[in-house]
Formats: sequence, C-alpha cells, structure tokens
Amino acid sequence: MPEAHLASGLEFRHMAKSNTILIRLVSSAETGYFYVTKKNTRNITGKMEKRKYDPVARKHVVFREAKIK
Repeated sequence: MPEAHLASGLEFRHMAKSNTILIRLVSSAETGYFYVTKKNTRNITGKMEKRKYDPVARKHVVFREAKIK
C-alpha cells in the first residue's frame, strides 16, 4: 500500500458477499409472462415456486424459478 494511506490510518476492507440473487419466475401456463424477484440463497436452497397472477392467462398460476439470461 502507498505510504500516504498508512500515514493517515486508512485501511482497505472488503465488503461481505451478498446472500441474495436475482431470479426469474416463469409462468407454468406457458404464456411467456415472468416476474423478476430476489431470493436469499441461504434460506431457500431449492427451486422457488410461487402462486401469482398471470395477466396473459388472466388467472393465478404457479410460477417456477428459472435463470435470468
């Protein structure tokens, strides 16, 4: 490290890694509609499923987790 940083007493610290990732919830009605949401990878280890409203199908359906491309 440069001497200027040592003389002023500054230290470099790394930030903690985030536990949340962005995922895509895709409609099981195969309308192509999807939601984007966050998921805590430490609490939810498997694939996430939610029952949400699909405006294309005009009803509540199960949305399953998929990767964001």
